Amino acid sequence: MRSPSPGNTEWRRLFAAEAGAERPDLALLCLLIGTETDPSLDAEGIGTAGRLLDRLGEQAALGHRGRRPGTPRAWAAAVGELLGGRCGFRGRPGDYQRLESALLHQVLRRRRGLPILLSVLWLEVARRAGAAVHGVALPGHFVVGFGGPDDQVLADPFAGGRVLTGMDAELLVAAATGEPLVPSMLGPADPLDIVRRVLNNIRAWAAPRPERSDVSLWALDLCLLLPSPPPRLRFERAQLLVQKGDFVSGARELDTYADEVAEADAATADRARRQAHGARARLN
Repeated sequence: MRSPSPGNTEWRRLFAAEAGAERPDLALLCLLIGTETDPSLDAEGIGTAGRLLDRLGEQAALGHRGRRPGTPRAWAAAVGELLGGRCGFRGRPGDYQRLESALLHQVLRRRRGLPILLSVLWLEVARRAGAAVHGVALPGHFVVGFGGPDDQVLADPFAGGRVLTGMDAELLVAAATGEPLVPSMLGPADPLDIVRRVLNNIRAWAAPRPERSDVSLWALDLCLLLPSPPPRLRFERAQLLVQKGDFVSGARELDTYADEVAEADAATADRARRQAHGARARLN
């Protein structure tokens, strides 16, 4: 993990730069998300978290009784025994109700978190240990895959790293969607797609909590710093600003959204400009 520059005013700039890198650092991006809500998370704290991941990676590389794992199943078992067993990282239903469960530095501290954040931990530790590992974005439940397409072994960090059978994976998908599992669901998740899903989880947590509109806003801000954000996010940000009473900024965002979609959808752009006019009128 690259060391971040100090200073809270630099976090978003660093987040945008890392997201645009050729090989984005997933752990660093997830740790930078935490700076938005935890003023105590500074450069030293981020560095400490990175060193903890390094140490856990070194331990995982030793495997069981000092024998380095040699197969995907052995890697899944070794990482699960370390993180889920000895260290006690896992999830429970109540974690879905806590913002801390979506913040990597808090997951490292509490040893509890959402499936996707625990999977980020598994990924970063296993990668440091030398395992072939990737995220698997099953609908409604993120897991980790060891090995390649022909020998893939799935593990569920939320369940302490339990190795999943094919039937287990099918049941997870059926419970989330009511549909059968299809092979495309088992492909490797892109690191930036993982970060988007983390931010979407944070937005989902904040949506039914109007008193935490600040969380909705910074999560949207970070989504917009990722490469090629959909214009709809800017419209959602504008609506949130207007709801918070920031009519000037909301109108400006609506105008920007209108400019972005004008060529493809003139009618939508026109509606957005009328909404911007309405927002400015509320200042009178």
